[in-house]
Amino acid sequence: MKHLYRLSRLFKKMPKVFVTREIPEEGINLLKEKGYEVEVSDFDGVLPREQLLEKIKGADAVLPLLTDKIDAEFFDAAGPQLKVIANYAVGYDNINIEEAKRRGIVTTNTPEVLTESVVEHTIALICAIAMRIVEADKYMRNGNYKGWAPKLLMGHDIAGKTLGLVGLGRIGSLVAKRMKDGFDMRVMYYDVNRSQDLEKNAGLEYAELDAVLKESDFISVHVPLLPATKHLISFEQFKMMKPTAYLINTSRGPVVDEKELVEALKNGVICGAALDVFEEEPKMAPGLAELDNVIVTPHIASATEETRGAMSELAAKNIIEVLEGREAITPIK
Repeated sequence: MKHLYRLSRLFKKMPKVFVTREIPEEGINLLKEKGYEVEVSDFDGVLPREQLLEKIKGADAVLPLLTDKIDAEFFDAAGPQLKVIANYAVGYDNINIEEAKRRGIVTTNTPEVLTESVVEHTIALICAIAMRIVEADKYMRNGNYKGWAPKLLMGHDIAGKTLGLVGLGRIGSLVAKRMKDGFDMRVMYYDVNRSQDLEKNAGLEYAELDAVLKESDFISVHVPLLPATKHLISFEQFKMMKPTAYLINTSRGPVVDEKELVEALKNGVICGAALDVFEEEPKMAPGLAELDNVIVTPHIASATEETRGAMSELAAKNIIEVLEGREAITPIK
């Protein structure tokens, strides 16, 4: 019987999975162990659209990144056998969810597994911009340090200050906890959904967006990219902030009007900014890179070995569940 089972698997067409970019092996190995036909793009960078549409032909599952646009044209190119899109990200603004639903294609993401690393990166950016760590490093490397001086590269304290959160999802709420417990900060937040439990149990303060911006010393952005959140923070909002305030963004680039941020930083409207995401990645707004009062990192908030491996594994498990006729672990509703 075992021999017959092996023979049946040998002649059965196994599902085809296309991975649009090289990712950690944890997930790839899971898919291969199932006997799936797995192809991983070997292109160095984002696969050009024409090549992407060619590669996905006949795929039963695709494991894309945020940089891959998943729309009607994509679904048409893949073919009617496509069953699941397992996004290698917690965000999914690259996917036309309604079009996928219309075609009966399951879409999934990788929430929770990257929460801790994004929180830690956010806190690292807060500390680095407040204490002018990047500026100080550059100052030393350029040979400018001549000895201790009372007013050399003075930054701002974090302890006891006010942290304003724009968005209080998994990441925002954990940033709140870490900064309140670790730095004794006053934490305000704005979100479309209030969390009275966190207000009561963690001492967070809810306020409308304008009030959060006006009263906070550090404003950290944690909202998804939606039509309602594009350019949620622009020059009008910068003018509400304290001139000593810092903006931190580890959510999505277009939530902040990057060109107007450059003007606000140049003109001292706010004190500084720390960004891990950008409006037109990998490009930055003109003038941003030349400013000393901004820290920029290349979308690496989730870039730890542990987190990226867990993302790979979860995306693969979502594919396996759907292809084997079960519910996805983390479906996009």
